[in-house]
Amino acid sequence: MDEAHRTGRLLGINIAFLPEFVYGGIDGAITTFAVVAGATGADLDIPVVIILGFANLIADGFSMSVGNYFSTKASVDDYDKHKATEYWEIENKRDTEVEEVREIYRQKGFTGELLEQVVSVITADKDVWVDTMMKEELDMTRDHKSPYQTAGMTFFSFLMIGFIPLAAYVFALLFDTSTERLFLYACILTGLALSIIGVLKSTVTGKNILQGIAETLVLGGVAAILAYYVGAVLENLF
Repeated sequence: MDEAHRTGRLLGINIAFLPEFVYGGIDGAITTFAVVAGATGADLDIPVVIILGFANLIADGFSMSVGNYFSTKASVDDYDKHKATEYWEIENKRDTEVEEVREIYRQKGFTGELLEQVVSVITADKDVWVDTMMKEELDMTRDHKSPYQTAGMTFFSFLMIGFIPLAAYVFALLFDTSTERLFLYACILTGLALSIIGVLKSTVTGKNILQGIAETLVLGGVAAILAYYVGAVLENLF
C-alpha cells in the first residue's frame, strides 16, 4: 500500500502503522502462545507459565522493536546518503545529470520540444530535480515514519496481542478460579487474536481476508503443537 494512501484508522490503529502492528502482533501472539503451550505440555504450575510468558513478552518484544528501529533507521540513512550524492552530482556534474533526466523522460515517450520543456522545468528547481532522480533513477522513496514510531508500535503490538494467550492464566491466578480447561481458553483467545491480526494483515497485503486469517491460524497452530509436544517430551525425560 502506497505511503501516500495510508490515511485514517482501522480498529483504532493508524493505518500508516498497520505493517508494524501486524508484524509485532503476529510474533507476540505466536511466540507467547508457544511458551504457554510448551509450559502446559510440561505440566508446569500456573505461576511458572505466567512468569515464562511475561519474560518472553518483555524480552522478545523489546528485541523486535530494537530490530525494527535499526532496520527503519538504516533505510532512512541510506535514502539520505543517496540524496546527498544526487545534490553533489547536480552541482558538480550538471550536464551529465541533465542528460539523465532527458533520457528518463525520453523512455517515457516524451520527444522533441515537449521533452525539452519537461527537462527544463525539472532542472530549474534543485529539490524537484533531486526528488525526480531519487524516484525515477534510483527507485527510492523516503519512509516518513520515524524509527522511534515504528519501534514503539511494534513493541506496543507485541505486548498487547502477546498478552492474550496469557490472559486466562492471569485471570485464574488473580481470582482463584478453576484451572480446568485453561489451555483450551488460551487456544480460543489466541485464535481470536490471530484472526484479528489476519484481517489486518490482509488489509496491508491486499490479500483475501479468509486467506489472511487461515495463514495466521495455521502458523500459530503449528508453533503451538511443536511447543506443546516438546514440553511434554522434556517433562517425561526429566
